[in-house]
Amino acid sequence: MEIESVPVTITLFLISVLVIAVAGTRMARIADRLADATGLGEAFVGALFLGGSTSLAGIVTSITAAAQNHPELAVSNALGGIAAQTMFLGVADIVYRKANLEHAAASVATLVQATLLVTLLAIPLMAMAGPDISVFSVHPASLIIPIAYFFGLRLVSEAQKMPMWGPRQTDETRVEEVVIDNKSEQSELTRLWLQFALLAVIVAIAGYSVGTAGVALSVQTGLSESLVGGLFTALSNSLPELVTMIAAVRQGALTLAVGGAIGGNSFDVMLLAFSDFAYRQGSIYHALAARQVFVVALTILMTGILLLGLLRREKHGIGNIGFESVLVLILYLGGFSLLFFQT
Repeated sequence: MEIESVPVTITLFLISVLVIAVAGTRMARIADRLADATGLGEAFVGALFLGGSTSLAGIVTSITAAAQNHPELAVSNALGGIAAQTMFLGVADIVYRKANLEHAAASVATLVQATLLVTLLAIPLMAMAGPDISVFSVHPASLIIPIAYFFGLRLVSEAQKMPMWGPRQTDETRVEEVVIDNKSEQSELTRLWLQFALLAVIVAIAGYSVGTAGVALSVQTGLSESLVGGLFTALSNSLPELVTMIAAVRQGALTLAVGGAIGGNSFDVMLLAFSDFAYRQGSIYHALAARQVFVVALTILMTGILLLGLLRREKHGIGNIGFESVLVLILYLGGFSLLFFQT
């Protein structure tokens, strides 16, 4: 689908963003109910079901861009989404006024998720810097990433069920209480799953529209694919995560907010693997510019700071906002400002 008019492109882009925000928010509410009904817990549901489903728009956007021979847009959308969702945790910390969010939401599961994310991000970074090898136009790293993700997800589940150690409990610590709703009938669960699947399809279609509009916007305006993907499409596709995170924090579901964001970021690393399969010109990792390497390094740095904040557990930083959250916000704004002025 070719779009020749800039106003039409912007209109399609904005409508798709609105659909993603509304449908994604509804998906988050259903996921929270499913977590109670199944007893899987907020961290696991947030990482797998909610993180994966709200990433559908980003998945379709990246695959669409890669299939249309726009590797920079595909990868920048994936990496920009991870960076944006990490930055959103700083925004959520501002909303949560009782204490530093990293202190209140500290848990073994979130620590494992953050460590997994750093590990996963190191794989594409090595692929970008390593030799240009591919089998049927697919780099071996694209096979390693999904395997590492699902192995790490198993570690998260084990850490949540049988933790070998845990954070010290304080008055500000919010501990998730897994409530199994035994009254939920099978028909009710079926209805929730069907609603969840329908909304996921809607988000995927909207993601395709965002990807198509993003490619057209890059061509029509002359903006670089790195800037369009890293900012416009990435932020748009991340709207469900932002709305979900803020709503969860206000409801006191801190594990769902932090665990869902970090776990969703780990899932989003697989967008790089999906994009590599869709890109038929060779390894997508070696079709990229230095900007993408910069964004990977920036995201690793932001996640590392967040991980240190979860370990340090400062109760009150600047007001009730953790020093780590402030630093993450500064790094995100500063890093993408450099990319903007470099374009």
